[in-house]
Amino acid sequence: MEIKMISDTEYTVSGVSIKDIVKQRYCVFDFESTGINHETEHITQIGAVIIENKCIQESKTFNTFIKSPKPIPKSVEQFTGIYNTQLENAPLFKDQYHDFLEFTKDSILITHAGYEFDLPLLLNECKRNELPMITNTCIDTKALFSYLYPEVTEIIWTDYLIKYYNIQDKDLRRHDALGDSILIGRIFLRIIEELQARNINDIEFIDPVIVKRFQIKPLV
Repeated sequence: MEIKMISDTEYTVSGVSIKDIVKQRYCVFDFESTGINHETEHITQIGAVIIENKCIQESKTFNTFIKSPKPIPKSVEQFTGIYNTQLENAPLFKDQYHDFLEFTKDSILITHAGYEFDLPLLLNECKRNELPMITNTCIDTKALFSYLYPEVTEIIWTDYLIKYYNIQDKDLRRHDALGDSILIGRIFLRIIEELQARNINDIEFIDPVIVKRFQIKPLV
């Protein structure tokens, strides 16, 4: 897989290949962090859930807070609902990463905006802790939707996909890594249904897929 930033507002994704999409085992994951700059911020929560047989396996989840080396700013506390007091006795990233890798074993990773944020954030955490970066195939729902709808010019926010696919989200806690993982899983399954309806059994990014980048203002 190759991700290439082509401007401040767009990037391309190529080299993604997933055969027999319905038969695969997927792991949907999400991170919460101390801020939105993946180069300087730290993970504060890891959440993940398994999808098998086109069904979210809510009995198969991974969920842990992570003690950050820097405090969460108050604005981020209010936005995510994760407070510094909750992290005081939380494990360090290096002590939970192996368990996360084991949870994702033999799975294709699913994320939303992971190409822009979650994966670069994880890579930096791995570098800081001298740990190996995860190597699973990873597909981003933003890129997958852009693959299906190259004519769409809007930024593919989570709320855009919730509205487009009429996804139920009122029973989930938003900006919680596990809650968002389940939500991303629901979106992904709807995209899978659409792929099947088009008689698409394999995902192949033969030509680069253009994806609109998030334009997020820092929380203050």
